[in-house]
Amino acid sequence: MPTSPADLLAAALRRSPATPLLTAYDDATDERVELSAATLANWVAKTANLLQDECDVGPGGTVALALPVHWQTAAVLLATWSCGAAVLDTALEDEGRAVGADVVLAAQDRLPAVQEALGEAATELWGLSLHPLGLGMTGYTGPARDFAAEVRVHGDVFFPHQQPDPDDPGLLVGEAALTLGSLTAAAGELAGRLGLGEGDRVLVDDRTAEEAGPVAWLLAPLAAGASLVLCRNADPDRLAARAATERVTATLGLRVDGVRQLGRPG
Repeated sequence: MPTSPADLLAAALRRSPATPLLTAYDDATDERVELSAATLANWVAKTANLLQDECDVGPGGTVALALPVHWQTAAVLLATWSCGAAVLDTALEDEGRAVGADVVLAAQDRLPAVQEALGEAATELWGLSLHPLGLGMTGYTGPARDFAAEVRVHGDVFFPHQQPDPDDPGLLVGEAALTLGSLTAAAGELAGRLGLGEGDRVLVDDRTAEEAGPVAWLLAPLAAGASLVLCRNADPDRLAARAATERVTATLGLRVDGVRQLGRPG
């Protein structure tokens, strides 16, 4: 029985390590990145080791994310939960919410606003270029450390110094907190309500994913044994062809003729 989000990724890795688990498109740049369960797990392990070794992140810690919906964001989310820490999501351009977090990971274009919000706070700050090949930042001269430049040297297997407790906070949303265990339970419950099943391939765009939150766009597919096709800056005219090419079986928040829409009867 999975008790934390990290268990959901471990189950996907056992089930089918080599098949695509997360395929990411960006229609503004024509990027396509495909990650198997093994590749995503590798990114998660390296990121978790960076957070634990470089930033002392562990149970009781808080990691703020000023990141868009992205395949690297998926890795950072799962890595934070692997450490047993809570995610404070600032995806809706509210950089001020990052104040008080132990660590902040921000997209490069949001670093100036995050730096201004943090002021003199003693907070670890890391910048992500979100380059499709995982390359580092360019043209940045501020205080943030470059995530891509440093994550690669960390280990491919993660062993937490302290095992995560399912009752510890896992996601901070407004004034509410979801525990690691309740995140996992909510993912399974939502997968059932949406009608997600093992082997489903789910197409979702970044707007829907941002509004729905990581339980819906990331954890529910993992809990169901499904895989994900994530589209940033989605071009509506390309969705039908993409669904066919990627063998999509269901959509979340999108309508594609001939493809079942999750959460809708029939």
